[in-house]
Amino acid sequence: MSLASTPHPVILDGDPGHDDVVNVLLALASPELNVLGLTTVFGNVGLPRTTRNMLITRELARSNVPVHAGADRPLVDPRISAEAVHGASGLDGPHLPTPTRGVEAEHAVDFIVRTVRTQPRPVTLVPTGPLTNIALALRLAPDIAGNIARIVWMGGSTDTGNWTPAAEFNALADPHAAHIVFTSGVPLTMIGLNASHQAIAHPARVQAFRDLGTPVGEFVAVLLEFFAEHHRERYGWDGGALHDPLTVAWLLRPELFRTRPMPVQIDTSGGPSHGRTVADVWNVTGQPVNADVMTDMDADGFFAFLTERIAAYR
Repeated sequence: MSLASTPHPVILDGDPGHDDVVNVLLALASPELNVLGLTTVFGNVGLPRTTRNMLITRELARSNVPVHAGADRPLVDPRISAEAVHGASGLDGPHLPTPTRGVEAEHAVDFIVRTVRTQPRPVTLVPTGPLTNIALALRLAPDIAGNIARIVWMGGSTDTGNWTPAAEFNALADPHAAHIVFTSGVPLTMIGLNASHQAIAHPARVQAFRDLGTPVGEFVAVLLEFFAEHHRERYGWDGGALHDPLTVAWLLRPELFRTRPMPVQIDTSGGPSHGRTVADVWNVTGQPVNADVMTDMDADGFFAFLTERIAAYR
């Protein structure tokens, strides 16, 4: 996917979340993108906290982009959350400033529908949490599919999960919504654990953010130091996996990544593989391809690019 010379319209939909915050900061620091709005969904923590965390992120970025709160629960399943990873606030670690501007009155799903319908150029949707808002928008207004350039989602995996042996958290949090999105016919890029576990923010990479000598650089460094603790305990890694910023980075620097087209189905069976993104890497089923799935990345190049963009905040 190549971006035109004029800023490309995008909507970021997320559940901040340490890595979500870094992704939003990356997008808002990138002149190639026209961020039309920030929408929130339940996920890492409940909707009130994910929304507050998005407002905090906007405050850090000194941005006026509107924030719209969305779905507070999955379509069918009980809600799950990830306080064990992100802390009770969803952003434990750094001091969190008090937002000075609130959330918009319009529901995130209504905002997505209205905005996609009225934009003169197709809009790219960048969800980095459960796909509930995106699925609801597509079901309530199927006509918007024709004006969505692409959905770039961080979720799923071609192999093992992180919340169950089979399922990644964002997929498991609302597999029925994921099924709607993956069967919508909208061009889709899936960035799963098999790729994001290659993006480890080890201490030298964290130090590069601190060495910027800026408040935002320090904030990101403290975020990532807290985020590393879970990964150190769970996986024995010397740093956290920076999942969500791979979405915006792929839009801006696709040459740093490899993707492969393949059929992907979502397991909604309720059994032990519930929530799994069943990626047919070798297309042994002969099913139609419905996703470009990230397989490999240049981690050094990604972190160098991310640090360069975070340096824009003074």
